[in-house]
Amino acid sequence: MFPGAEAYDVELTVDEAAVDRLLDVTPADVDPAPELSFSRNVFLPLTTACRYTCTYCTYYDVPGQASLMSPADVEETLRMGADAGCTEALFTFGDKPDARYEAIHEQLAEWGHDSILDYLFAVCERALDVGLLPHSNPGDLTEPEFERLREVNASMGVMLETTADVDAHSGGRKKTPGQRLNTIRAAGRAGVPFTTGLLVGIGETWRDRAESLLAIRDLHERYGHVQEVIVQNVVPNDRSSFERPSVETMRRVVAMARVALPESVSVQVPPNLSPTARLLDCGVDDLGGVSPVTDDYINPDYAWPALRELEDLADDAGVPLRERLPVYERYLDDGWVSDRVRDAIAAETDAGARYRACLSDERVPQA
Repeated sequence: MFPGAEAYDVELTVDEAAVDRLLDVTPADVDPAPELSFSRNVFLPLTTACRYTCTYCTYYDVPGQASLMSPADVEETLRMGADAGCTEALFTFGDKPDARYEAIHEQLAEWGHDSILDYLFAVCERALDVGLLPHSNPGDLTEPEFERLREVNASMGVMLETTADVDAHSGGRKKTPGQRLNTIRAAGRAGVPFTTGLLVGIGETWRDRAESLLAIRDLHERYGHVQEVIVQNVVPNDRSSFERPSVETMRRVVAMARVALPESVSVQVPPNLSPTARLLDCGVDDLGGVSPVTDDYINPDYAWPALRELEDLADDAGVPLRERLPVYERYLDDGWVSDRVRDAIAAETDAGARYRACLSDERVPQA
């Protein structure tokens, strides 16, 4: 049983033989992907308030200092993204900040919202109106919360990071693997196309990495909802003493992910944080959401590559580069997305034409 899983009645067993097989995997055991994909997004850090205090994270701010994007700022950023030809509005914020951050809660109430999730619902609606498909990373959620938010989200996500009990998550406000596993399960039960992943280098062992990948695979096999798994290395920052994992470490973890996961589940590395060019032959097939207009607010010291640089990466690897939507095409059938999202993609509008161009492989990077 993984730490904290019992509290959420998350039953996942460790297959020792499967762990051993993954621990033997090397980059030589996988083939390069036949193509690379990415999503063109605009990044909206809805609030920097968070109930957790992970030691590697520079995103959250303490009470009294945390910011909250105003409706006017959200509107301006959404329009900037739509004007730049983006298809995805990436909403992210710290985990359940309302109770701990009184000022945030009071400001939300002044704007007519009972909670940060109510506000998220409203700005996702606005994103759809402006011509962007929302993808939200709002931390740990329950099944009813996912069921509500899926109405206005094309996809959602949360990083598992690790199934291990690591010091990086310690402190008075501790994030447990059980909470994250419960969230991934809740997304599956609610039928939400989902992104999750590993954070490499926060004190986990090789066995922990194998077990984390197998836990994700197990939950996906139950619900079929995991569309991509990010393999992300920790990076140095003002709060973190963790060293960036070596290229050799990342190559091996990426290869493990490719072997562990079904072929339909993409293996993603973030091109502004990873030694991407040296990982592409290890099974990477996706470069995640990349913004031509906004910063990576989670990792502000690490700029997004220009979209032309992504094309150069693909050219050097000898594979085509394809722009995709935040929801993978296979989830557009069988009731995975809401009618509101489906109607937005089918609409005879400029935004609808952009969405459908991604589905037909017509969209290519623009410098």
